[in-house]
Amino acid sequence: MKQAETWHSDRVGEDVTLVRWGETGVPVVVFPTAGGDAEEIERFLMIDALADLLGEGRIKVYSIDSVAGRSLLQHRDPSHVSWQFNAFSSVLRHEIVPAIWADCHSNELEMISAGASIGAFNALAAMCRHPDVFKVAVAMSGTYDLTDHFEGPFTEDFYFSSPLHYLPDLEGPHLDAIKERFAILATGAGRWESPEQTWTAANCLGNKGIPNRVDVWSEDHHHDWVTWREMLPKYLDDLTSS
Repeated sequence: MKQAETWHSDRVGEDVTLVRWGETGVPVVVFPTAGGDAEEIERFLMIDALADLLGEGRIKVYSIDSVAGRSLLQHRDPSHVSWQFNAFSSVLRHEIVPAIWADCHSNELEMISAGASIGAFNALAAMCRHPDVFKVAVAMSGTYDLTDHFEGPFTEDFYFSSPLHYLPDLEGPHLDAIKERFAILATGAGRWESPEQTWTAANCLGNKGIPNRVDVWSEDHHHDWVTWREMLPKYLDDLTSS
């Protein structure tokens, strides 16, 4: 049921690990939190929470290392962090996605992106940068404005890695493609949550005509894996119901 693959990516200058759980179903790429690796979602029992959907063959779950997120936590030079976030998007499209397609024996499958905290940023960024691949983003307790986490310079790499910054200027066929996609923006109202970030992201998408829905969960739902283990199975159940 579980399979792991690691290779060196010249695009980010590091090893990248891709882990898969499940045998059949819709591919779901779950991005880790800022410092997480590809197996974080297993250690924090998310795979257990998704066991029914996996067992029914409705989803195949993939996760990858948080390469750029680790740079952010390590307080590296901001221009390097920006470069890694932008380069990671290229790794996703040109290395991760083909590996998933090969594993699924199809290069036409559309995927769902998902994640919490910085993982939510990556899930939304994946859908916006690669609408040819990702049909829905499930973004939970998102941190969408990375300017809160480091000081400039805000380079071109930063601009193109951050949906809140490049979407307002986006026009043409790429925007038209994103308008055919859908983002679920979920947040708790409990400890350490920042619902205002979710509303900011929703307004940014809405202003460009990109379909999205904000779900604000209760004050008992904190910025924590307990919350995300409740959220993600619900959304994936809805999205994969026949």
